[in-house]
Amino acid sequence: MRKTCLDMVYALAQQDERIFFIGSDLGFETLQAFKTQIPERFFMEGVSEAHVIGMAAGLALEGKVVYVNTIATFITRRCFEQVALDLCLHNLPVRLIGNGGGMVYAPLGPTHEAIEDIAIFRALPHMTIVAPADAEEMRRLMPQTADYPGPMYIRIAKGGDPVVTDSRRPFEIGKAYLMRPGTDALLVSTGVMLKPALDAANKLAEKQVRAAVLHVPTVKPLDTQTLLDCAGKVPVVVTLEEHSVVGGLGSAVAEALAEANFAAPKRFRRLGLPDVYPDQYGSQASLMARYGLTADGAAAAVLALAGKV
Repeated sequence: MRKTCLDMVYALAQQDERIFFIGSDLGFETLQAFKTQIPERFFMEGVSEAHVIGMAAGLALEGKVVYVNTIATFITRRCFEQVALDLCLHNLPVRLIGNGGGMVYAPLGPTHEAIEDIAIFRALPHMTIVAPADAEEMRRLMPQTADYPGPMYIRIAKGGDPVVTDSRRPFEIGKAYLMRPGTDALLVSTGVMLKPALDAANKLAEKQVRAAVLHVPTVKPLDTQTLLDCAGKVPVVVTLEEHSVVGGLGSAVAEALAEANFAAPKRFRRLGLPDVYPDQYGSQASLMARYGLTADGAAAAVLALAGKV
């Protein structure tokens, strides 16, 4: 997914002279073709994220569309004030590409695990947040980012994630997609949690529980209409995200459900990290399993809410 995203930035830059790239201490050969072929629009600024954001804002104020790429924790935590005041306050077209959303950097521990990045940026006016499920969806997203208004956070997973989206399905920023119909429950996921959600739906089908799956690649702005259309048909709603349960997709869905005033209340649960920093090192998969962010965990949550345990 990461390689696809960066390759698409280079492809867009070849067609559009407004596009600039700024990296922060990335690998030696990252976007080497961009650096070689379009050096006047390629910058590698080192570990100085606050400076990078200010630089990107200055370019954007001059009519450029700027793509900034670094580790997700650095781009959300370290330079929050610059993102808020330099980018969001002025509604500038800067695309913040956050590598390692969620627990991708589990071997490096909590300093590098982006478990609150969505919550941080959800609070900022004008910020758009997208989290594609796989490289194919990333490929369909990126051409739309060149002319999309305002700042955007693009949350990137590890790479090599299984492709579960359909290349024939049109992609639109701000839209959610029903991946599987169902009448007994609704699983709502974002990013790479789409695969566990689909697998959970298959497991539930074996128990005669028909679970719909709604994929939300754009967390902000949330496609409230599609969400409520789907939720209105089921008694149980479960959200899945590789993120804290505080302030992320689950919170956004809970807010929408609470304000919908359904005649019959929904039985609802957020699946994500509890309000803690992960206390173990390991792999992304091992930490996902530790916090129940698996197909089995999602299926069990649905069955418990449905009273079928």
